[in-house]
Amino acid sequence: MKIAVLAHIRHAIAEPFSGGMEAHCDMLCRGLRAAGHDVDLFAASGSNDPGLIPICDAPYDHVLPWHVYRGTRELAAYQRDAFALALSRVEGGGYDVVHNNSLFPDIIEWCANAGIACVTSQHVPPFGTMFDAVLAGCEYPHIGATVTSRDQLSLWTRKGCDALEVVHNGVDTASWTPVEVTGDYFTWVGRITPNKGLGHAVRAAGKAGTRLKIFGPVEDAAYFAEEVEPFLTNGIEYHGHRSADILRKAVASARGALVTPLWDEPFGLVAAEALSCGTPVIGFNRGALAEVVGDCGCLVDGADVDALAMAIANAGQISRAACRQRAIDHLSIEAMIRGYEGCYAKVISASRLAPVPSLACSSNFSSTSALLA
Repeated sequence: MKIAVLAHIRHAIAEPFSGGMEAHCDMLCRGLRAAGHDVDLFAASGSNDPGLIPICDAPYDHVLPWHVYRGTRELAAYQRDAFALALSRVEGGGYDVVHNNSLFPDIIEWCANAGIACVTSQHVPPFGTMFDAVLAGCEYPHIGATVTSRDQLSLWTRKGCDALEVVHNGVDTASWTPVEVTGDYFTWVGRITPNKGLGHAVRAAGKAGTRLKIFGPVEDAAYFAEEVEPFLTNGIEYHGHRSADILRKAVASARGALVTPLWDEPFGLVAAEALSCGTPVIGFNRGALAEVVGDCGCLVDGADVDALAMAIANAGQISRAACRQRAIDHLSIEAMIRGYEGCYAKVISASRLAPVPSLACSSNFSSTSALLA
């Protein structure tokens, strides 16, 4: 198949990845190519992909920071112009299917009206304009949508949208591999924002008397200064925003990986990466994390720091071999690609039967204030 992957444009799709969505998009493109597909990535300049087609001069967080311009006309216009360019290229590009990884709702309407096969991946819970677009798109057989977990599917179903399919995110099990000798520390990896719960993790590590290595970009400087920096002592260390290679080595050598979401995490890619390394996951039982971890970790209810500290102490009881096998069996890139290929086949078949639109589709689609997570 010839596939157009549309990324969101808040960040570049390049290492070190800003978060799970960027890492997922990179793995999606690599996995599709490994399966024999022809893939172009429509993304912001600065992205690193052999099939990159730039659609804006810079990620919008560089010029219109999300925390300042969220919901504004300026940000909506920046995205609208970028995706208008992408869609104009798609329309004449001979693509079999569009994989919409952007969280930009108007793409769904455009593909629906143009008769173009499209699968939209939802990486966040149903919200506002994106929910409305997915719900409307499900009326068209050549428009499909996926969520990353059964937990997320239940949220959509409760809101009246039951046509989505579950495709778990995948991890590169050939790169995230175990090591023979592990260290005496835990890791915490992610964007440093309040909803990721790093403040709880450092307190729990302190109570458990264990070393903790922290990796990730600081997105909320005030939170970091108040909730993390005071605890950077006695073996609790911040190592910055590092490359995937450094992260792989650190996570594989750890006694366990702390994953501490304070919101209902739609998937939890850092947990899957840890399991692939044979590293048990210790964390909070929120969102899809239990679905990812299974019996290869210890998840505590609520945001209980004391319970998390106790779970840290018991990490050595979890089989590292079982962690690795769970990732191979359920969380691999190959399994993810097979899931998406099934979705593509359905919408492509339907698009061939779709009526030709009576009017040419315009790239000047409706205004939106899409909020990217």
